[in-house]
Amino acid sequence: MALRILINGARGRMGQALSTSVPALGLRIGAVVNPGDDLAAGLARSDVVIDFSSPHATKAVLELAVAQGKPVVIGTTGHSAPAKQELLTLAAKIPCVWAGNFSVAVNLLFALTRRAAAVLGSDYDAEVVEMHHRFKKDAPSGTAARLLEIILEERQLTTEALRHGRQGIPGARTPTEVGIHSLRGGDVVGDHTVIFAALGERLELTHKASDRAIYARGAVRAAQWVATQKPGVYDMQDVLGLK
Repeated sequence: MALRILINGARGRMGQALSTSVPALGLRIGAVVNPGDDLAAGLARSDVVIDFSSPHATKAVLELAVAQGKPVVIGTTGHSAPAKQELLTLAAKIPCVWAGNFSVAVNLLFALTRRAAAVLGSDYDAEVVEMHHRFKKDAPSGTAARLLEIILEERQLTTEALRHGRQGIPGARTPTEVGIHSLRGGDVVGDHTVIFAALGERLELTHKASDRAIYARGAVRAAQWVATQKPGVYDMQDVLGLK
């Protein structure tokens, strides 16, 4: 029997992409859920949840999934750091893939960024630039946030090193700061560039998305993978075997 997937946030851009991609990939839609719908009933008719809804809805999704013992794929972004930590503790009770970006190529970008940050020392200034459509509510994007986490981890820095844009006279750039710049406009699906700039050269790693179907296909791949895993929180690096 084909895996039955519950799509939470079905009216959103990603929800609509999933509604098209799930049947195309040979799986079944167990239920589509929007605000006000009976999530528990939909979950009972499904094997795995894919959630691209609102950060305010994540806790309810996880609590019901834990109660029914159903695996979950979380693609929702915009959680505060304290809220996310609490949610990750809850998510660890079931098999859960939590990722800010489900594109296969973006997850390769994560791996390449980690390698570059490890090889290139502090004399290579690290900056992240992302651009999304005018309707995106959170900044930086979940993908950019993960890229920043990777750089901070490899350089053993805290979030105090982050510089969210610059204005006025901030002074010369310090060797330990990591810049993040969020651009918004038009219908851009998602562009991300990681820059390592030294005196005399720079390395730029760029990914550009033109179709949300890439994220939907990755989320479905994650759902198929997590359905057979033990409880714990995983990411797309686990799904793709990049760790």
